[in-house]
Amino acid sequence: MHLLGPLSALASAVVWGSGDFAGGFAARRSSQYQVVALASLSGLLALLLLAFGRREAIPSPTSVGWASLAGVSGAIGMAALYRGLAGRRAAVVAPTAGVVGAAVPVVVSFVMEGIPGRLHIAGIALGMLGIWLVSKSLPSKEGAAEGGLGVGILAGLGFGGFFVLVAQVQPGLLFSPLVVAKLAALCAALLVLGLQRQRLPAPAGNPVALLAGVLDAGGNVLYLLATQLTRLDIAAVLASMYPGSTVILSGVILHEQISARQWLGVGLCLAGVGLIALG
Repeated sequence: MHLLGPLSALASAVVWGSGDFAGGFAARRSSQYQVVALASLSGLLALLLLAFGRREAIPSPTSVGWASLAGVSGAIGMAALYRGLAGRRAAVVAPTAGVVGAAVPVVVSFVMEGIPGRLHIAGIALGMLGIWLVSKSLPSKEGAAEGGLGVGILAGLGFGGFFVLVAQVQPGLLFSPLVVAKLAALCAALLVLGLQRQRLPAPAGNPVALLAGVLDAGGNVLYLLATQLTRLDIAAVLASMYPGSTVILSGVILHEQISARQWLGVGLCLAGVGLIALG
């Protein structure tokens, strides 16, 4: 196993977690669909610059199809996650989305690539348990966390679909397939805004949403690189540890309390990473 693959997946988790923190913060000022649209716009522009700078070839029609489906799936996941966070149901939505999002590519990888070694399986299991614990916030006294299971599953299926679909693009390309994915995500978000008769806010009106988009694009690049250097299940589980970054940033910047259960989740994630590395 190429060491750069797991390292890229872990780096994507750090960047994605930072982007989710920014996206959740931006959702306080705009609707989740407006945030997804603005984030997709800034991410698209960043990826376009990188693709032109690297002079990457245009993806094949098959890769365009996979990337487009991945973009729509990711947009659905982001919108569902932001909706759950905005509705004060993070205690259920975030861990459910994290575990479901990691489980989908694990199942697909087991079918397509076979069962990995015992250490890899143990690392994946510990990682998924850690993902659940680290993103599990304390339930609200008002019971606002109730009813978030369906939204969390939808978000997880969206993220899991992105993990699987974007990994199907032709190897060697990093930025141009993601340009297609971001364009598809932007079109999906604009379509929803149009159906709901919501306007796209001025980019300067919510700069945090633009930052979230750039960070999400960076996480996408690192994850796609990881899928080209290691197994899909390993890349997806390591990348799905992004809630750890979100929780730590919430504690440092917003001074939110980090529970002992969340610290245990961080420890299990690190143990999972160690087992995967040893495998």
